[in-house]
Amino acid sequence: MSTVNDTKSNSAVFLLTGIPGQEDLHLWIAILFCFMYAISIIGNSVILFIIKTDPSLYEPMYIFLSMLALTDLGLSIVTMPTILGIFLFNSREIGMDACFAQMFFIHSLSYVESAVLVSMAFDRFVAIRDPLRYASILTPPRIAKMGLVSVLRAVVLIFPLPFLLKRFPYCREKVLSHSYCVHQEVMKLACSDITVNSVYGLCIALLTVGLDSLLIFFSYVMIFKIVLSIASHVESLRALNTCVSHLCAVLLFYIPVLGLPVIHRFGNISSHLLQVVLGYIYLLVPPLMNPIVYSVKSKHLRGRIIKVFFK
Repeated sequence: MSTVNDTKSNSAVFLLTGIPGQEDLHLWIAILFCFMYAISIIGNSVILFIIKTDPSLYEPMYIFLSMLALTDLGLSIVTMPTILGIFLFNSREIGMDACFAQMFFIHSLSYVESAVLVSMAFDRFVAIRDPLRYASILTPPRIAKMGLVSVLRAVVLIFPLPFLLKRFPYCREKVLSHSYCVHQEVMKLACSDITVNSVYGLCIALLTVGLDSLLIFFSYVMIFKIVLSIASHVESLRALNTCVSHLCAVLLFYIPVLGLPVIHRFGNISSHLLQVVLGYIYLLVPPLMNPIVYSVKSKHLRGRIIKVFFK
């Protein structure tokens, strides 16, 4: 019996889903997604190139921005094959190993991005609280260690998930609700007790996204206290203005990433279409908008981009 279950598990093929009820519009949706992916990949690549080649941008804020751009670039590359495969070629099948690999990278990169946003919040706090010691506190070696810790935390926490899922037999209809693989979707298709996976998934979500969102919230509480203590109205507005890009990045990331698990958990009473759309927003919008927001708000970065394209 164990051999039969292992055979079923190892030969499992999952079926991905586009946008239910909108099959006639898949070609137009594919064009939109192609445009979004092109802007995301080009925008993040340009930011990485400019920060890499311009020594005047070797500052903590831009180093953290390059980490964010690299993470967004990874998310775009990981999700692009399956999403465009469905909408362009109606290619719905994905093997178990490919599904688990995509799931690993999606969750890992999402948790890395969450940690980078926390680091950027700390960066803004130090810049506003102690601007004279800003460069001496956030030195390149210290920033590199923060980045390494972010990656190690994500990899260590997500690494067990594929192995926890691989031990299950999948004997039900193997249809996923999205065009990509995520843990909470795959584990529901298992024909076994998924209590361990459910508890572990909740724990790592609380230890990453939950903890990170609290740290960002407390960082901005401290930032607002410092800003309100500044006597000059102009200086306080100038200090707050340096946080606008980061606040936009935080909202673009955390609103869908916190809303999607809630919709998954209460999927029976919420709109399935909302769940699907929020899933696309979660993966497509932050990589698309982050380069645009930072390019618009940072005069220095915007000037370098203009100089590159209009020599």
